[in-house]
Amino acid sequence: MKVLVIGGGAREHALCRSLSLDPDVTALYCAPGNAGIAEVAELHPVDALDGDAVARLATELGAELVVVGPEAPLVAGVADSVRAVGIPCFGPSREAAELEGSKAFAKDVMAGANVPTARSYVCTTPAEIDTALDAFGAPYVVKDDGLAAGKGVVVTDDIEEARAHALACDRVVIEEFLDGPEVSLFAITDGTTVVPLQPAQDFKRALDDDEGPNTGGMGAYSPLPWADPKLVDEVMESVLQPTVDELRRRGTPFSGLLYAGLAITSRGVRVIEFNARFGDPETQVVLARLKTPLAGVLLAAANGTLDLVPSLKWRDEAAVTVVIASHNYPGTPRTGDPIDGLADVAAQDAPHAFVLHAGTRQDGDAVVSAGGRVLSVTATGKDLSEARERAYTALGRIRLDGSQHRTDIALKAAGA
Repeated sequence: MKVLVIGGGAREHALCRSLSLDPDVTALYCAPGNAGIAEVAELHPVDALDGDAVARLATELGAELVVVGPEAPLVAGVADSVRAVGIPCFGPSREAAELEGSKAFAKDVMAGANVPTARSYVCTTPAEIDTALDAFGAPYVVKDDGLAAGKGVVVTDDIEEARAHALACDRVVIEEFLDGPEVSLFAITDGTTVVPLQPAQDFKRALDDDEGPNTGGMGAYSPLPWADPKLVDEVMESVLQPTVDELRRRGTPFSGLLYAGLAITSRGVRVIEFNARFGDPETQVVLARLKTPLAGVLLAAANGTLDLVPSLKWRDEAAVTVVIASHNYPGTPRTGDPIDGLADVAAQDAPHAFVLHAGTRQDGDAVVSAGGRVLSVTATGKDLSEARERAYTALGRIRLDGSQHRTDIALKAAGA
């Protein structure tokens, strides 16, 4: 099978790494990719938001499966353009991707499917914003209705900060605060059959002890030793399958990757948000644990034959990923700094630890930073403690001037 992956972050590097290890994949392409992905896939330039350009590239390459990684191309309808030229595509239609593209649409779908979630108001005027903030009180949860690259949510006790964020959005969802730990659960679906993956937990705040501003994610781990063993079954029954059924009932079937961001509250599981694609950085740890070859599963989802796929097989190992971010992230990041030590990790830490590139590019012989989140250092081990130790050992070999990372990824869970 010839596979084309669209995107250029650490999620796409994780996908390309897994696909490169699949014996059924005879050719692997990525567009536009990054410096790390170039080691496992042939790179091609493309405007990932231009559906016609992506479809043309897939046709030229003779791709038999296209995997769309990021949310923006999905919301722009790129998967529809690929399918229109007769090539199977893993990723929802533009209409179904509104599950991530609009928080208000997602709330409407959840209401129709009777999925448990936070009470919320959709606001478009200052008066509506003030009413909603007063109704819920602190902590205030304010979400930009549209896509915001993982940085559209503010959770704060400061009403002025909450109000300022709300006023800066065209349309905003203000909702009650959900207590309890957060869990990410991915499911692959063809619009009817739903196959859950293993749960993970990510770390949104920039600094240790969950301090600092929200980011796109500073690390993740899987499995969750503290979680109820029945969690996946419960979420399948109360969240994932009902959501897929409701979207099909509405005439907008969802095929691809359905990502449920969950809060395990004192009143039970509640959905914080849905995403329409693999999450970053959770993908890095979930795919590190997946034993089943990936390409056939994604193709079955794209073709509507997921019910014929055998049960997924998982490694017993744990996985931890730690994000190295550039100077000033999540503010405007400094880019163009050389990255040293990547070869040392490959030589000394493989196969248990490896580096997935997020914001990098090749500059002559050097690899340099090219974004806010630069690298995801990922490791596996017999348990979370060993995986953590291996990840941080590998991270210690990498040098990037002014970079930052959290030192507490999976620390509490490793002691659980």
